[in-house]
Amino acid sequence: MRESRSKQFALELFVALAAVLFLLPVLLIYVESLKPDAEIVRFESVLPKHPKLGYHENYSYVLNTPEEIPIFRWLQNSVVISTCVTLLVLTVDSLAAYGLARLNLPGKRYVFGLIIATLMVPGQILLVPVYLILNRLHWLDTPAALIFPAGAGAFGVFLLAQFFRGIPKELEEAAMLDGCGPLRLYWHIMLPLSKPALATLAILTFIGSWNDFLGPLVFLDSVERYTLPVGVALFQGSYANEYGLTLAASVVCTAPILIIFMIFSRQIIQGMAFGGLKE
Repeated sequence: MRESRSKQFALELFVALAAVLFLLPVLLIYVESLKPDAEIVRFESVLPKHPKLGYHENYSYVLNTPEEIPIFRWLQNSVVISTCVTLLVLTVDSLAAYGLARLNLPGKRYVFGLIIATLMVPGQILLVPVYLILNRLHWLDTPAALIFPAGAGAFGVFLLAQFFRGIPKELEEAAMLDGCGPLRLYWHIMLPLSKPALATLAILTFIGSWNDFLGPLVFLDSVERYTLPVGVALFQGSYANEYGLTLAASVVCTAPILIIFMIFSRQIIQGMAFGGLKE
């Protein structure tokens, strides 16, 4: 009994130390962003000696100079694109997963296997064909170039299909006896019972779209259409020697997604635990 408790304590201690190691660089970015450049260059202490001075020098410049760094425009672009991508992925992937998991479609095993096989293809390989398709559709340098290709992801189909298969068939049969068709079954039975998996997919999709750097860099040309990661990278290249400004811009870029993740982290764990990746 004592040995099991000691092993559990050692495991918890190891997890806590690993969490601290992962969080330490993020915390340092936030703390260092409150320092003037002189304190960052001459590192004397972890905590800032003049946080108000650092805030006014760094954050005031980043937030109040839209002619040099239109960060609110980039923030708006990121919010709109990430929200649209999330809604599109939830719609397309849930319909595809429902058809593959619950409907008697010919050859659905092979189609599902083909969809899963695309998970092994690196996204960088698809950049050139996607670029050519977007160019033919005249969608380059528009939000559509980032929204619609994201709807073809296979991870959401796999996640939701596994969850749909875990729902008892008796519920579906009872609804069919009451006169429900496939679409009403999907809307009134499958989706309400799949809220944990849908929440997990929505959060992961939003975070992935928000952090996407390569797509906006390749498919967008206008600075005012950039998303936050690309815009902040452009800003950092222009102000590489002004560490306080680059750290403040990085904090503005990462803070919203960290807040969203902390708020909905329980939903992610529930979605994984309640069958999203089982079987």
